[in-house]
Amino acid sequence: MYLIVGLGNPGKEYAGTRHNVGFDAIDFLAYKNDVKLNKLKFNAVFGEYNVNGEKVLLFKPVTYMNLSGNAVIEAVRFYKIPIENIIVIYDDIDIGLGSLRIRPHGSSGTHNGMKSLIYQLQSDKFKRIRIGIGKSKNPNLSLADYVLQKFDSDERTTINETIQNAGLAAEDIIRFGLNHAMENYNKNIKE
Repeated sequence: MYLIVGLGNPGKEYAGTRHNVGFDAIDFLAYKNDVKLNKLKFNAVFGEYNVNGEKVLLFKPVTYMNLSGNAVIEAVRFYKIPIENIIVIYDDIDIGLGSLRIRPHGSSGTHNGMKSLIYQLQSDKFKRIRIGIGKSKNPNLSLADYVLQKFDSDERTTINETIQNAGLAAEDIIRFGLNHAMENYNKNIKE
């Protein structure tokens, strides 16, 4: 069994923001595979389907970003999901807008959702797909305000393609393995 987690904040006021690209990737996969995200348990909304004969949960914590790990650890314990079968999709300000980076493990960087996951799982050995949202060009804008902004129309076109690629990369990891996904989806890094 695999768990594909999209990080974001619940609520209409956060829809479409930079911090919610992980949620957007889960929504894309749900739409693409006709999966209903209609189960509410573990402080998350989720749905399930199969990829290559593997059961996969599409998972959106509703705990708010800083407590994402609380939801994920509940599902991991309930379903006994191995750490190496967790794939997390989230925003990253440290890579350029529209870039995609897939990694087998690593630190949380400045991302509070990832800090929560690593703390709750007591491991950083889960796969991650980072969607580049770039840094703010406004030096007076706080990090919190920046990540909670919506994309402008030019950025939206770029980020929509990256969100879809993030979802496809997650399925590629399950079908063909991490190295295959890294070779195919880590190519378009814009920094």
